[in-house]
Amino acid sequence: MENHTMVTEFILVGFMGKLETQLVLFVLFLIMYIITLMGNLGMILIINADSKLHTPMYFFLKNLSFLDICYSSVITPKAMLSFATGNKTISYNGCATQMFFFSLFGTTEAFFLAVMAYDRFIAVCNPLLYHVIMSKKTCCLLVAVSYFFGCVNCCTQTGFTFTLSFCTPTEINHFFCDVPAVMKASCSVTFVNEIVLLMVCGLIIVTTGTIVLVSYGYIVATILHIPSGKGRHKAFSTCTSHLMAVSLFFGTVFFMYAQPGALSSPNRGKVVSVFYTVVIPMLNPIIYSLRNVEVKEAVIRQFRKKVFSY
Repeated sequence: MENHTMVTEFILVGFMGKLETQLVLFVLFLIMYIITLMGNLGMILIINADSKLHTPMYFFLKNLSFLDICYSSVITPKAMLSFATGNKTISYNGCATQMFFFSLFGTTEAFFLAVMAYDRFIAVCNPLLYHVIMSKKTCCLLVAVSYFFGCVNCCTQTGFTFTLSFCTPTEINHFFCDVPAVMKASCSVTFVNEIVLLMVCGLIIVTTGTIVLVSYGYIVATILHIPSGKGRHKAFSTCTSHLMAVSLFFGTVFFMYAQPGALSSPNRGKVVSVFYTVVIPMLNPIIYSLRNVEVKEAVIRQFRKKVFSY
């Protein structure tokens, strides 16, 4: 029988399986987390160290790398602890805090990707005025606006979710305190919350997605009017990395949140969540380094500088 007492902690069900399965998950999450930290921290250090990368595009990329470190760190360490120790409990305040920062960094990343698409639009479609339009002040303002909308969403989602009633024992069928999973664990009527989740997430995806699509629509049209094949290749090569990152992020987020069935398939949701909370932050620095000639050249320059300095 459900006990309507004050809930002080939740149980994160996570991924079911034997001890061996939990240890395998621990090792996988640990490897991906180390790669995430090293890749994104390395990207930040390279951009800071190399003066040729002190441009608006790399300013945004540096901020994206910092965001990915924060984004992954909100989820992965707690998940690894659960896999390693079998302790799946999380306090009520800890769950609310995790949801707050996860929503903050996730939403901010969506706006960052839209801002980076706008940056590429200006660079390709209006190159002569690029550094005038994308001044340092404008870049800082765009980053601040992205965090502002992240704050608006995380306050909305966390506030609405934790006004619900929970019955003990409370199990959350997820490996972290994601909004749909926590709502599913509530013993309140969640219809209003589901509508708010769908509307807010839908609005964020539509807004940022539209910016990305319109920006790349103009970019493609501009590139097609470039007479030389070499010029077209050079212009498009500056956008391919970002296009890959955008496709990965928005594809998984749309699959997870922007559909009416977001609460109906928790097991599918857990698998998709691993992709956008752990895998994508790991892949972003790899995508931007392997697909970017300037970053690879910067790494070589810094390596040579270190070698010849001894």
